[in-house]
Amino acid sequence: MQRIRLRYTKRGRLRFTSHRDFQRAFERALRRAEVPMAYSAGFTPHPKVSYANAAPTGTGSEAEYLEIALTESRDPERLRVLLDESMPSGLDVVEAVEARTSGLADRLTASVWELRLDGVDPAEAERAVAAFTGAGSVEVQRLTKNGMRTFDARPAVVSLENAETHPSAADRPTGQPCAILRLVVRHVTPAVRPDDVLSGLRAVADLAPPVPAAVTRLAQGLLDEETGTVTDPLAPDREADPAAPAASVGAADAAAATASA
Repeated sequence: MQRIRLRYTKRGRLRFTSHRDFQRAFERALRRAEVPMAYSAGFTPHPKVSYANAAPTGTGSEAEYLEIALTESRDPERLRVLLDESMPSGLDVVEAVEARTSGLADRLTASVWELRLDGVDPAEAERAVAAFTGAGSVEVQRLTKNGMRTFDARPAVVSLENAETHPSAADRPTGQPCAILRLVVRHVTPAVRPDDVLSGLRAVADLAPPVPAAVTRLAQGLLDEETGTVTDPLAPDREADPAAPAASVGAADAAAATASA
């Protein structure tokens, strides 16, 4: 049995697809691409696909991961191309490597997020960031299936900064203020999401964007505690492959995404 690990994106309007929507689209793509999938045993066999830490509905992502099990060996890059061609535009399969190490989910310990706050002056955002990072604790509330839950969002936030150079000025609404925040968050329990951080900014600095924030996950992987950066979770598999090049486009993209985190 061969295991392939994939990185995929949620871009544009496809950021509003739920995880279940993605699962259905991906299983259809597996059938269209005639991937020799391994199936579970039992009365209702299903393809062996392991999803890892999917982004919340409504958030974009450049770094979603999953693993599939095959009954026959396939070239990872050729498989990636076939799957990408079978997926809707916006749900793009951008990287594939053969799993040569264990514990992909264990290497997803933090995420890098970008929060675009249209209508918010960067100076106001800078003031709110300083208030958040300087606080010892930031209590926020979230409605769960068991009712309203209160928790401290501050410990999970490794870094929060005003990143005015991302995205480029050409991508900003003409004549409108726009603040861009870059956020690195540990994956903890309960999970601290970007909207929890936005709630925290509202609580400590009364920062309330006039329109909903556009949230994109730029990277996720193992947190380097010394530098505060997030490393590429597929790098160990790539390095363990004797036939693989020293670096891939996907690895370069991930490194670029975390360089300023």
